[in-house]
Amino acid sequence: MKLRVSAVLFDLDGTLVDSAPDLAGAANEMRLNRGLPPLPLELLRVHAGSGARGMLAAALQVLPGQPGYVDLRDEFHDRYEQRLLRETRLFDAIGPLLDALGRHGLPWGIVTNKALRFAEPLAQALGLLPRAAALVGGDSTAHTKPHPAPLLEAARRLGLPPQACVYVGDDLRDMHASRAAAMGALAAAWGYLGVDPPIHEWGADVVLAEPNDLLRSLGLA
Repeated sequence: MKLRVSAVLFDLDGTLVDSAPDLAGAANEMRLNRGLPPLPLELLRVHAGSGARGMLAAALQVLPGQPGYVDLRDEFHDRYEQRLLRETRLFDAIGPLLDALGRHGLPWGIVTNKALRFAEPLAQALGLLPRAAALVGGDSTAHTKPHPAPLLEAARRLGLPPQACVYVGDDLRDMHASRAAAMGALAAAWGYLGVDPPIHEWGADVVLAEPNDLLRSLGLA
């Protein structure tokens, strides 16, 4: 399937960058501080796309709305900020993929539920921010994904109608946001993916097995 688009929008964690080691590291610091043994990265990785909410649920069995959650969330954010770039890296092939989009004159941007407090320094340090046509964070609009508002804001900043964009993400809510914004929905199978349902049941226009599949889907490779 070849898509005709004017811009590509990407999720950040689990799509462009592998931040799971540092997210899991912050969660395990909290466990160790409470006399609990660390959990293996493989167990926490699948929850990384949900940020503090996912990490706290997996590491401490605490959910939003429960007593003490807000304090634990704030502690997690502070710990994560201190180790934001200790192990976080671009996924393999993402750098060349973005280079290829640039050579073809196709602008790209980032739409993430990660607050700008974390997203901006992370994107800057990994060389994404100077090249991205837009960075929309979790606190850039009144709503976060799966609401379409962040994707629509990115299209506005690019000066494009939403229908001219595709969105690439590694979570079911990314597909829901894409559909609600009338954008093409591309699922990144190399990402965190969440617990269920399986990726092939997300209703994506295309499931990308690896980053270069995006170029093939756009007719650029």
